[in-house]
Amino acid sequence: MFPSPAIPTTTPHALALLPSKDALVAEFRGKFLKDLRTPAFVIDRAVFAKNCARMHENAVGWGAGFRAHLKTHKTAEGTRMQLVSSANKTHAVVVSTLMEAWQVHNTGLVADGTVNDILYGLPVAANKVADLSELWDKVATHGAVVRLLVDHPKQIEALEAFEGHRLNPRRWSVFVKIDGGQKRAGTEPGSPTFNALVQAIFASPSVSLFGFYAHAGNSYASTSLSEATSILSSEVQAVNDSARFALDIIARSPGAEATPPRFVLSVGSTPTAHSASAEARAQLQSLLHGTLELHAGNYPLLDLQQLHTNLIDRAHIAQKVLSTVISYYPGRGSGDTDEALCDAGGIAVSKDQGPIPGYGDVIGKPWRLGRISQEHGILTRITGDTAESKSASLEIGETVEIVGQHACFISAAYPWYYVTDSDADLGNDKVTDVWVPWKGW
Repeated sequence: MFPSPAIPTTTPHALALLPSKDALVAEFRGKFLKDLRTPAFVIDRAVFAKNCARMHENAVGWGAGFRAHLKTHKTAEGTRMQLVSSANKTHAVVVSTLMEAWQVHNTGLVADGTVNDILYGLPVAANKVADLSELWDKVATHGAVVRLLVDHPKQIEALEAFEGHRLNPRRWSVFVKIDGGQKRAGTEPGSPTFNALVQAIFASPSVSLFGFYAHAGNSYASTSLSEATSILSSEVQAVNDSARFALDIIARSPGAEATPPRFVLSVGSTPTAHSASAEARAQLQSLLHGTLELHAGNYPLLDLQQLHTNLIDRAHIAQKVLSTVISYYPGRGSGDTDEALCDAGGIAVSKDQGPIPGYGDVIGKPWRLGRISQEHGILTRITGDTAESKSASLEIGETVEIVGQHACFISAAYPWYYVTDSDADLGNDKVTDVWVPWKGW
């Protein structure tokens, strides 16, 4: 027996404990950032929008469809901007939690036609099938579909068992999750597990194969356009090899159709998606056994990890954390440099690190978040030979702006985001809107 859906189709009551968006906008719109309680998470809407348009341009130039991952911001407002930009539009999303999937429906994104294709972005667990099935029932009334990821034959068995209890069983549309060598998730193309999985899909009355999906998590370590482009090509090779193996299995099957299916080949991470271009497409030498789709999620906000790839610059980063300097320690740091205490700790900026030292850089000042505890951080000097770096100090009570390492983890800590707009009349130092993210799994 499968459990009844754990997530209702209305907004979960736990979220009702938070102030409404309207109440938050009424309280904070027009306020100066320096007057906000800290720590606070701030998004520049104009930069966010430009990042979304840039990614659409990349997909068009690369000759691919685009599927927007919602995991970084988890908001209705951000989703609309990811799907409809000044450059292009798409209707396909990938989500990492059931909460995200349900809130895409609950916030009207499906009903108004913004979203018509929702991919649940983890290999499906049996205890989530009932929830996803109910969601599919809801979105299907608007002509939308819920798709799944699978990477093991047991997942096909779970879907068949679930459909076996339905009066009107149906087929789930699935991507096979491919491991391109990163050892994160997925099955290796041509492996015994891959072959067993694809054969199980083709034999199943409950599943149809939509395509192959890969994510190059190792691309975050790239430091140049050529390196990211090479990783993108390897992603494509992994899913294209998978499609070729699947077509071989079909061809060997009794009663094979004369016209083989055309699979969707979905690849991408923010670095490899940034490298997608007409030039990158020209480097693909192999015959494609499907239609390319690009996916990415971090790109609207960006962070220090992405800055290190050299595929963006600081002007592309749309997020920052506001923090208050609460104490100061002259000469306490390395080489007798000063240190300061701020109210942004591991909860506020995450403990993720990257090739750029520390946990975050202070915007416009030669300081970084060098050490960190749960609710506070130690600001340390970035030493150098310039007069500014030698003389700059911080004042107790001063508000500093910090760009952290990994926007996906940082944003998850905040119950709402303050939104500014560097292109709007209110300017970039005042709140123009408040976004409330979808919390929970």
